Amino acid sequence: MKKIKVAIIGNGTIANSAHGPAYYKNPLSEIKYAVDIIPERAEAFKEKFDAEFAITDYKEAIADPEVDIVSVCVPNYLHAPITIDCLNAGKHVLCEKPAAMNYKEASAMKKAADDNNRILNIGVVNRFNTAVNKVKELIESGELGNIYHIYCSFRAYRSIPGLGGPFTTKAMAGGGVLIDWGVHYLDLIMYCIGSPELKTVSGATYSEMAKDMKSYAFTNMWAGPPDYSGVCDVDDFVTGLVRTEGPTISLNGSWAQNINDSATFVEFLGDKAGIKLTYGGNFTIWSSKDGVLYETTPTYKTADMFYDEIDAFIKCSQEGKKIRSNIDDVILSSLLMDKIYESAEKNKEITI
Repeated sequence: MKKIKVAIIGNGTIANSAHGPAYYKNPLSEIKYAVDIIPERAEAFKEKFDAEFAITDYKEAIADPEVDIVSVCVPNYLHAPITIDCLNAGKHVLCEKPAAMNYKEASAMKKAADDNNRILNIGVVNRFNTAVNKVKELIESGELGNIYHIYCSFRAYRSIPGLGGPFTTKAMAGGGVLIDWGVHYLDLIMYCIGSPELKTVSGATYSEMAKDMKSYAFTNMWAGPPDYSGVCDVDDFVTGLVRTEGPTISLNGSWAQNINDSATFVEFLGDKAGIKLTYGGNFTIWSSKDGVLYETTPTYKTADMFYDEIDAFIKCSQEGKKIRSNIDDVILSSLLMDKIYESAEKNKEITI
């Protein structure tokens, strides 16, 4: 069987840890182009994953008629322009999360996909997570009854990523902890509850912990060492309340709170049962029957969600089918984050 030719644009952390390994292992695909503006990084990626070419200009890759699909793994501000160029060149695209800097850009990406009849998936990998899908199945089966509220927490202790770099520069990232971590939580919630219509959003954001960058003490800086010549003008803490046509949703997120207690979970509260899903881990169900209380932590075999995400993208692009990670389903998270940021900026609740 002839393998699908792939170009991976941006050969940084997520490309090395997820996209590269998944395409390399998949019997349906072959990486033709490793693309990065840093030649040494592209060359290292080429060698690591046995790509055919290492190049610095992505337009060379998408001009190649042999290339059928593209992974876009670049900083947020480049998601929309590069993805739209790829779609206009007739390529199917998997763009890393968040879809774009804002809802307007995400909408332009969706339009380009529709206009060119191409598949555009977004890297909301939790939609391929085993635990998330089991929670979704329980919700859809009515196990929780009426779900009236969902609470999510994505909080960590002093771990602002790459201080002074792309993650903390609003012009490059679009935002901070909300758009970086929060997108995963909000998207998996919407996925699990069937994306109910949004009604109102109220949010507040703070950028407190690194106001004086050089005095910021940290335990972890997972996106590289600090660059004190840069800026930190994005949110390091966010809180919000979302009203939908279904349940209400509340959230607290922090890159760098002054409490050394990582809290990364989602709680689904129903009138029959409740579920607490540990992010990236297992979940527990609390329920009652005939006056008896039950607590259950299911056991199951966990799939490799990154591999499954890439495998599903390869297959749906060849079949022309829109799947769970398609921009059509994911764009709601872009709208929701936009409205949280708008509410924070205007200091008032926003009606959608």
